[in-house]
Amino acid sequence: MPGIVCIGAQWGDEGKGKIVDILSEKADMVIRYAGGNNAGHTVIVGDDTYILHLIPSGIIRKGKMCLLGNGVVIDPIALFSEIDILLSKGIHIGNNLMISQNAHVIMPYHRILDGIRENGEAFQKIGTTRRGIGPCYVDKAGRTGIRIIDLIDKDIFTELVKMNLAEKNAILEKIYGHEPLKLEDILNEYIPLGEKIKPFVVDGAKVANDALSQNLNVLFEGAQGALLDVDFGTYPYVTSSNSGVTGVCSGTGVPPTRIDRIIGVAKAYCTRVGEGPFPSELPPEENQLMRERGDEYGATTGRPRRCGWFDLVSSKLASRVNGLTEIVLTKLDVLDQCETISICTGYSYKGEILREFPIRADVLWECKPVYEQLPGWMSPTTDIRKRADLPVNALKYIERIEQELNVPVKGISVGSKRDQTMFE
Repeated sequence: MPGIVCIGAQWGDEGKGKIVDILSEKADMVIRYAGGNNAGHTVIVGDDTYILHLIPSGIIRKGKMCLLGNGVVIDPIALFSEIDILLSKGIHIGNNLMISQNAHVIMPYHRILDGIRENGEAFQKIGTTRRGIGPCYVDKAGRTGIRIIDLIDKDIFTELVKMNLAEKNAILEKIYGHEPLKLEDILNEYIPLGEKIKPFVVDGAKVANDALSQNLNVLFEGAQGALLDVDFGTYPYVTSSNSGVTGVCSGTGVPPTRIDRIIGVAKAYCTRVGEGPFPSELPPEENQLMRERGDEYGATTGRPRRCGWFDLVSSKLASRVNGLTEIVLTKLDVLDQCETISICTGYSYKGEILREFPIRADVLWECKPVYEQLPGWMSPTTDIRKRADLPVNALKYIERIEQELNVPVKGISVGSKRDQTMFE
């Protein structure tokens, strides 16, 4: 009954797509449990690069079952666009992809409201992807959402859209001065999408639990990172779902007793895309240098990522609330050219040294990193395939992280290809 969770242990973009792809070799089923097409998982196989936003990374491997859980919010337009791209690259979809019947649907008004909030002065700019993720989760919590099971029933879907448009159009017109949406336009676009999606729809909780009962290897794939979790991240600069391990149970219907391992993926340094406090962020010139070395540009939006040194304070929070059993450290090779490497061990705030991650964003904005300096290794690591063969200073750096987090580093990545990851 091996249930394995793979989550991002920082602010997202840690390389989960690659690690899930590698782990999926031994998995029978890969399940995405939260988020929407605001995620971007990059998988490189030979000369081919796959950028996935909704579909689990396991789809790249032949014969792997993939499930979008009920905790995922699904834009059917984006879904079929992604399916078409995969088909064009020779990836078989067929019966390999399943969609939970009670996952929620992203509607046109969700995308519009998301964009308005990001552009307007009345709301705090969060730096969302403007894909409608947050507004869709708002409707889910407000019990006015439309689920996949509703989308595939023409009559029910029509009534729900009518009911929602009465409210959404009033908001769009009277508050934002936006032209109203037309019922006919939405129905003409979405009802055919409902017909297309129908063959993929299943009882996701039953499928997932049945797989575990049959002793199949089930891999749960996270989206974004632990520090973007709506409850435990840098609120309000977070995503709108539980991106950490707490989202697995609510997003799939699988109880916590069926989870055996929790793998946290972390870069050997830190990055963050979008708005929000980032205590260990580098100054502009060093930031750009790290960005170029690590090719740090968003897979979903192409936005440049903000770069910083590894942050033990935030990592301890991520480890604690997610119960990490092991860590996979990615992009170690990006540090190969650093003579000295800094690691953030605390925050300086109003004359105090904080060792615990503050819950308030306004406090975090004022925190300055307290660094410990470690010698770099100034030696290429991209061709190394065994941990023991890494440079001595690279091993000391990894051991320092293990010591502080009290979690073993079981995997190390030194490049973007599948064979550039070593596991113990």
